Amino acid sequence: MDDLSALIPQPDQMQAALAELAECNALTAGWGLSLSPVQMRMLAECRRSALRDTGRVEFGGGVLKQLVRAFCASPYLDQENYADTLAQLQALFYHFKQESHDRIPDDELIAAMAQCFDGRAQGALDALAGLTPEELCVPDREARWEPAP
Repeated sequence: MDDLSALIPQPDQMQAALAELAECNALTAGWGLSLSPVQMRMLAECRRSALRDTGRVEFGGGVLKQLVRAFCASPYLDQENYADTLAQLQALFYHFKQESHDRIPDDELIAAMAQCFDGRAQGALDALAGLTPEELCVPDREARWEPAP
């Protein structure tokens, strides 16, 4: 099947993603961050694009809720760049999953992304995007995944 559109989130999944993001606003309010309904829809559409671009299939709400939890306290996020940064982090997450051949568990990958974003990347998404999965996980020398041979 060359056309994966049948496997990409449909209206029910879109509604689930939007509901999850709406719940996240309560969590991020303490950091002065919130998503408008338009931004939530944009993020759900970006998820659809990222999945299509990486040839991935995903069921449920996706990783946005996990990304929000991991990144909301970042000193490099503010209301102005919040939605766009989340969209780029989501795309990077799927990129790193693809590049690592799914050898990095989601939680470990998100934690490594957050640590690098707040640390050596100093909030620069281009710097984060320029890392390989191996470089991304360098701070965690006990990583439980092995690079592909």
